[in-house]
Amino acid sequence: MVENASLAPRTTLGVGGPARWFVKARDEATLIAALDWAAARGVAVRVLGGGSNVVVADAGVDALVIQVALRGVEARAVGPAMDVTAAAGEPWDDLVRHAVEHGWAGLECLSGIPGLVGATPIQNVGAYGQDVSQTITELRVVDRRVRRPLTLAAAACRFGYRDSLFRSGEPDRYVVLAVTYRLAPGGAPAVRYAELQRHLEGRGLAAPTLGETRDSVLAIRRAKSMVLDSGDENRRSCGSFFVNPVVPAADAARVAARAAPGGGMPQWPEPDGRVKLSAAWLIERAGFTRGERAGAVGLSTRHTLAIVCHDGARAADVAAFARRVRERVAERFGVRLSPEPVFWGPIGLEGAA
Repeated sequence: MVENASLAPRTTLGVGGPARWFVKARDEATLIAALDWAAARGVAVRVLGGGSNVVVADAGVDALVIQVALRGVEARAVGPAMDVTAAAGEPWDDLVRHAVEHGWAGLECLSGIPGLVGATPIQNVGAYGQDVSQTITELRVVDRRVRRPLTLAAAACRFGYRDSLFRSGEPDRYVVLAVTYRLAPGGAPAVRYAELQRHLEGRGLAAPTLGETRDSVLAIRRAKSMVLDSGDENRRSCGSFFVNPVVPAADAARVAARAAPGGGMPQWPEPDGRVKLSAAWLIERAGFTRGERAGAVGLSTRHTLAIVCHDGARAADVAAFARRVRERVAERFGVRLSPEPVFWGPIGLEGAA
């Protein structure tokens, strides 16, 4: 265990202060021992994965930060399907590439997303028409109340749009150890997102393979600086900073009338009758432009949904810029954007950082 461990280098934003205590758990025993240590002393616990979805306060975190680093991937046939179980510390895109190379459909559109496997069920990671709840069958977790492992079926995870039991239900109760995905050997890629369809058609691919679909997803993400690249000026970000808002149909019609009287506002009907709107489109129509900056923090030069840090940036600057974006969208459209990353320490979007 390390005291006053720097967290900024362990996050993709690269800002924030230290953890009061830090431990890297490479096995279940180490993780459980760390939880026992914290419980015995009344110390708060934070769980860190790849650091791609967290904003750490400049003052740091008065807690034990446990970085989950369990590794390993196993696959077993279940009838015509393939159940692939990956440890929480496995790099997510490595798992997607592994599945695609083996011809197992179900994850191909989630290529290029940074972070680790253990984070994917927490916010029901999704992109380009797929999300992980479509394939997850069960999770192995540690219940922090009793500090013992158990298995949760997918139905118990309360998956929703960028949401789950682990994010908004009981966010501090479970630590993910491993996730099992049920994939389809020989299955066709899930090409149902318009932007992906256009990209594939532009390559002359009417019936793309899993690999070709993955290549297109990576190309689209790379063009938006949504793939981690050490040479990219937009690399210090959390990816999409805000979730696409889902609103009642009447509200969507009101926003459309206010924003684009002649039509053209992107929107997608949801199964429950509500409508999903594009956060990036709303941000742009609220007056923000790609590359716009306020000091050392600003928007990506390629995508208005990503907030980017530059040299000298602080976590407080990130929060202030995000508040500015959210307030202007709310004033213009009456829509309140919700952040995708979580905030650690004395920082947030509700008040001064």
